[in-house]
Amino acid sequence: MYIKEPEKIENKSMDIIDESLKDVFFNEDEIAIVKRMIHTTGDVEYRHIIDFRNDFIERAKHAIKSSIKNKEKTYIYTDTNMIASGINKLALLKANMELMTLVSDEDIRGLAKKRETTRSIVAIEEAVRRGARIFVIGNAPTALFRLIELKNEAKCDPLFVIGVPVGFVGAAESKEELRKTDIPQITTIGTKGGSNVAASIVNALLYECDLRVSI
Repeated sequence: MYIKEPEKIENKSMDIIDESLKDVFFNEDEIAIVKRMIHTTGDVEYRHIIDFRNDFIERAKHAIKSSIKNKEKTYIYTDTNMIASGINKLALLKANMELMTLVSDEDIRGLAKKRETTRSIVAIEEAVRRGARIFVIGNAPTALFRLIELKNEAKCDPLFVIGVPVGFVGAAESKEELRKTDIPQITTIGTKGGSNVAASIVNALLYECDLRVSI
């Protein structure tokens, strides 16, 4: 016999995750995000590598709630289509937020080739130009490095950043550079991360703002 009801499966998973968190401390708001990240990855070791800085949750929730009240949409830049696919679209709609994923656009591809740089760098520059102020990066360290440069050059002022690029070349280093800034942020220490992790954080924030919607 095995559990077949989705709600019971999730509740059982969360009970198991709760047991794994007894040797670490996160506050109540942080726990909700940590549990979502572990649930998404199936990896309880994440509890040791999640880093919150600069009032990340408070500032992120404020940005979401402000977006709900605003007449104009708030744009969230994601560095992969996989992140965009994993975010709850109905919850996003209720939050008056829209995803901006440019890395696969033909004009971005062409400009990156002309400049002999990565599409991720060109895409994040374009996202800033178009007014994105929330950045969700799960794949491209170069995007995160460039975002930090743009912040240091006073060319952008992120409301918050989810910086969890995965990989062995530049991923850990880019997150370490982000942690040196005053940007409200969540990162993973080391090489772990990815698009699924990034999407889980966005969803957790939306759900914590009472925007959970079944899809």
